[in-house]
Amino acid sequence: MTSRWTRKLAGLATGVALGALATSAALAEDIKIGMVVTLSGPPAALGQQIVDGFQLALEQNGGMLGGQPVDLIVEDDELKPDVALIKARSLLERDQVDFVVGTVFSNMLQAIFKPVVQSETFLISPNAGPSTFAGRNCNPYFFVTSYQNNQPAEVSGMIANEEGFKNVIAMVPNYQAGRDNIEGFKQTFKGGVADEMFTPLGHQDFSPELARIATSGADALFTFMPGGMGVRLVRQFDAAGLSDKLKFLSVFTTDESTLPGQQDAALGFLSAGSWAPDMDNEANKAFVAAFEEKYGYVPGSFAAQAYDAAQLIGSALERTAGNTEDKDAMRAALEAAAFTSVRGEFSFSNNHYPIQDFHMLKVAKREDGKFWTTVVKTVVEDYEDSFHQDCKM
Repeated sequence: MTSRWTRKLAGLATGVALGALATSAALAEDIKIGMVVTLSGPPAALGQQIVDGFQLALEQNGGMLGGQPVDLIVEDDELKPDVALIKARSLLERDQVDFVVGTVFSNMLQAIFKPVVQSETFLISPNAGPSTFAGRNCNPYFFVTSYQNNQPAEVSGMIANEEGFKNVIAMVPNYQAGRDNIEGFKQTFKGGVADEMFTPLGHQDFSPELARIATSGADALFTFMPGGMGVRLVRQFDAAGLSDKLKFLSVFTTDESTLPGQQDAALGFLSAGSWAPDMDNEANKAFVAAFEEKYGYVPGSFAAQAYDAAQLIGSALERTAGNTEDKDAMRAALEAAAFTSVRGEFSFSNNHYPIQDFHMLKVAKREDGKFWTTVVKTVVEDYEDSFHQDCKM
């Protein structure tokens, strides 16, 4: 995929006498949405899920959101903070977008955050939810449709307690989301943490770490290794014979973005999340069916959260009749979250991070041979992140 592409999804008026004028007016009135996601290297599948989920919502609404024609501009941050910053500034200054949607990774979000919100452009994150902007540094122009990074890890700690794990070894990439996940897990886990390992982002060879895990005396591994890192870790973990010796508990390591590469090696592995493709509500059933029909693969949480991000923007545009100039009215419309989430109940806390249920998930194989995560049970309801009380907006 090229680093930048634009897809015009607006329906243009036709007619002999007024055709050119109507077309010009339609173009002038388009809502411009810039998207910054990772579409290069092993994590590209994560960014592609976000693009696909968002575009599905657009196409289901005839190229519109909230009754307004939309021009979607997608940029590849290449998993490089300096590139992400350049792309975000281009969207703001050259394209003059009304919304920025992004990013996959928290360090990319930290790179683009300041210029976007300082320009008083609403930044909607469909995935990255760092603690950095959840508390004292929260911002009225920033909304998250996924979770606060610590939350799934906090729920993982609860699952570890319920499963009776006594001594856990933890391993994450050494960047903001990884550190958030370690802290989140330790916040709720009542047992001991045998060791904490921090790998480079994009790590490929886990042999040294697996050797430490094998001799750690731990009864379980807790990890956060998204994208290609998760594929390699699970394969190497299983090949090393550790699947029979330790329980595997993770967040965003064994999900629909990684399972096509992990397959049987991940069967039965546990995780924590706010969504799974088998969630039993009508909105989710319709979303998953439409997504699989269009794209030919099982959607993951990245796609679901992006789909919700599009629905959120649509609900705000509908409430404001497409007026993006009145920032206070647009903010109030976004805060209302007047859309039907594929997760069921969904609302925003005062810091614009979601309040939602979290579940224990398990990797399973479908009758058609595809792999996905399924809901085992709900662990906590209406879960609000632990930083919101420090947010003053």
